[in-house]
Parts: sequence; C-alpha cells; structure tokens
Amino acid sequence: MNETQRQADSGKRTLRREFLSVRNRLTEDDVREKAVLLAERALELPVLAGASTVAAYVSMSTEPGTGPLIEALDARGVRVLLPVLLADNDLSWGAYQGPDSLVEVHHRGKMALHEPSGPPLGTDAVLDADAVLLPGVAVDRAGVRLGRGGGSYDRVLARLARAGKDPALVVLLYDAEVVARLPHEPHDRPVHAAVTPSKVHRFGV
Repeated sequence: MNETQRQADSGKRTLRREFLSVRNRLTEDDVREKAVLLAERALELPVLAGASTVAAYVSMSTEPGTGPLIEALDARGVRVLLPVLLADNDLSWGAYQGPDSLVEVHHRGKMALHEPSGPPLGTDAVLDADAVLLPGVAVDRAGVRLGRGGGSYDRVLARLARAGKDPALVVLLYDAEVVARLPHEPHDRPVHAAVTPSKVHRFGV
C-alpha cells in the first residue's frame, strides 16, 4: 500500500466512525419511520420499480431500514436475493420467501445477521440481478460510496465487473449522509443512485 492509499484508507476510517456515531444516536422509532419513507422513495426509481430480480440486504441496528422495501418488492412479484456471509467474507445469496424465511446467524467476531434460510444459490446468483442495493455510510455527489469497511461488497462489485454485468447500483442512506466529496481510490466503483428518506439522488440512472 503506497502513501496515497494509506491516507485514503485513514480518511475513510475516520469518516466512517463519524457517520456511524451519528447513526447510533437514532431511536428505534426514528429508524422505523425513515425505513417506510426510504421504501417509498426507492420505488420512485424505475430500475427498482420495474426490476425482475433485486439483490438486497437485511438492515441491522440503526442502518437505514430495508425491511419495508424488501416487503414492497416481494409484494410486486420481484425476486429478492439476500446475502449469506461466507467464512472468507464473500457473499453467497438466497431467495427471500417472506419474513419467516429469515434466520439469525451468529458469525464469529461479527454482529448477528439475518439471512435467508433456504438453499444457498452461490456467489454468482447476484449476476442475475437487475439492481443491487448496497449498504454504505455515505455517498458523494460523484456517486462514490463509503462502505462499512468489510470488503464483502467490493468482491460483489468485482464479480459483476468480471462478468460484464452492469446492474443499477443503489445505496440507501440518511439525508445527512449525502456529502460533497469523499476520499476514493481508482478501484472504487461509483453507484448509480442514492436513496434517502426525502430524496432520490441519481448519478447514472
């Protein structure tokens, strides 16, 4: 890692802590109310409203809530794929089949996650997605996303690129998490849109 990369990585860690600190002050009611608004805003995006398959994720704690959006997509007949964390931090996928199809899984050294209980579809299942919802803590006006730092979605994005796939990449955030500029590196892949409770920010769709 060269000096420029070290500085970018350090800057990302600092910003990540700052954004997460603000999130952690949200109440359960705040998260629940904003999740409903996020679902309404997200379905304003034609790439989501008209998708056949969407790769999503189950939000945890004070993350922008994905539950109402997953339910809305499922009610429309959209095939929703949800991640299954593998031992090497890569992601396999499973099909969402209603809230009762989710199980709490405890991964060593990580918070418990809710994952689909059905048969795993493999890491390449995401290649069928028309849109991919990405977790993040911020995005800038160029579509540069600041992720959680685990690297799982970097692998997903690299897999899509290797396969020549170009689904709509959408990040769900709170309003204050859309900022003017974030540190980035050459391999960072911009998202096409960010959805907040009050607005849809389009960068490429």
